[in-house]
Amino acid sequence: MRTSRSERRRPLSRNAWVIACSCMLVAFTVFVLLDTFVIGRVQQVVQEADYSSIVAAQAGGTSAQAATSPSQQESGATASSSSAQAGAAGSSSSSSSSSSSSSSSSHGGKHSHGASKPGSSSGSSPSSSSSSTTDVSQVVAGAASAASVGTSIGSYSDENMQIEVYSLRAYDTDIYVADVQVSSAEYLKTALAQNSFGRNLKDTTSNMADAAGAVLAVNGDYYGFRDEGYVLRNGVLYRDTASSGTDALVVYGDGTMAAASQDSNTAESLKAAGAWQILSFGPALVDGGQISVAADAEVGQSKSSNPRTAIGMVSPLHYVVVVSDGRTGDNEGLSLYELAQVLVDNGATFAYNLDGGGSTTLYFKGEVLNNPTSGNVGGERKVSDIVYFG
Repeated sequence: MRTSRSERRRPLSRNAWVIACSCMLVAFTVFVLLDTFVIGRVQQVVQEADYSSIVAAQAGGTSAQAATSPSQQESGATASSSSAQAGAAGSSSSSSSSSSSSSSSSHGGKHSHGASKPGSSSGSSPSSSSSSTTDVSQVVAGAASAASVGTSIGSYSDENMQIEVYSLRAYDTDIYVADVQVSSAEYLKTALAQNSFGRNLKDTTSNMADAAGAVLAVNGDYYGFRDEGYVLRNGVLYRDTASSGTDALVVYGDGTMAAASQDSNTAESLKAAGAWQILSFGPALVDGGQISVAADAEVGQSKSSNPRTAIGMVSPLHYVVVVSDGRTGDNEGLSLYELAQVLVDNGATFAYNLDGGGSTTLYFKGEVLNNPTSGNVGGERKVSDIVYFG
């Protein structure tokens, strides 16, 4: 029995249809895979571009900070120094008009700066004001660490204090930055050598810190080297003789720091306004988050680069302490302007210069971290007083 041609072609047509469908399915699958790959790649490129933009923005925002990592220390020091010198030219005309120096001792003596007196007298003694006490966890939650540069070298924490200590290298100098947050101003304390007030009473910073049970301490204003300058410590007024032309550092009971002219304010009026600590050295280095000293400002007969000690405020109850080495072959030391720049880089809205040179000492948890030196003599110098947290 014969079959027609059309009947013989049917199987072939069915096979062709199956093959065509298979090819279309394969093509569709390949298309979907390629489409998915292309979309994923485009998203990756966009994300990388966005990330690069963020990094570039962050880099631009922190270009004034030097030595951001150990591998960048040398280049960071050069960049920071150049930045400070460049910025000095723009600010020296306005700063120098309000800054003046007066001759003094080899410790740096007194230096006047036209920092404004506190705009409020609401501060109160930490021992009598319940409003000055805060849960330290709230303080920590409300502000990031002030130490924005450097390598962490130690920390301390309890229910009332949190301290982070960093080291960095800038301006050819070893610098130490301590970020301190406390629940009350009563944890920012001072101590006198031999626990007494007197011109010839002296001891090392570490001995006084050990005796006081300090966690972190620095040398104070060396009040005993001078007959003038307000001395109020832990709420007790020891000396009310003004140092003419000098701004005092005032720490109020609410944790606020400010500079107060000793020509315009008596020690008793500052105490009545709630002063908890008054130290007399200077000058004020930072005011309103801006450097308040000229590029060529200096203290008395001091050299332009020295070991330095300074304390500043990021916000009430949040402080930053800066100590630098100097006077050695490895450490150039800092000018006042460079010291102020480090403080601003680390979040200070206000800062004040304390006694420096051979007095400069940073004590933390039983150890001296820096390299105290007075001229060619190594080791701690005996001083009149310390500022400490504990």
